[in-house]
Amino acid sequence: MNNAPNPSSKAARVETYKRILRDILDQRPSGTRQRLATALGKNRSFVSHISSPAYPVPIPAPHLEIIFEICHFSQAEKSTFLDAFTRAHPNRLKSVRGGPSLRSLKLDVVDFGDAAKNREFDELVRETARRLARLIRHGE
Repeated sequence: MNNAPNPSSKAARVETYKRILRDILDQRPSGTRQRLATALGKNRSFVSHISSPAYPVPIPAPHLEIIFEICHFSQAEKSTFLDAFTRAHPNRLKSVRGGPSLRSLKLDVVDFGDAAKNREFDELVRETARRLARLIRHGE
């Protein structure tokens, strides 16, 4: 009797959470995939790759919080996604959750009176905060 995990069932579990991400991305405004790629420090094809159920390559666990933030996952969507991700990769979140957690910071900033300029400014502030956090983490 072989107790090794069935590769096809693992692939099916990976497909499940990738399908959730793809469906959420499809519901978001145009440009979300590019904003996500920028936030992850990757190119847009990487986002297409990690959100395609056709590719069995897993989504790197350290990217999850950024994905949740940029894609504006609801609490229910996040819970469903994390359940599927944990079924596909039972031990992968433990190492990520052991690191520093994220917190929200509310800032009052200028309103440029233009939705595109406001989004660009907001993303610049978010990306700066993420980069500063990475610098601090790598310096410890």
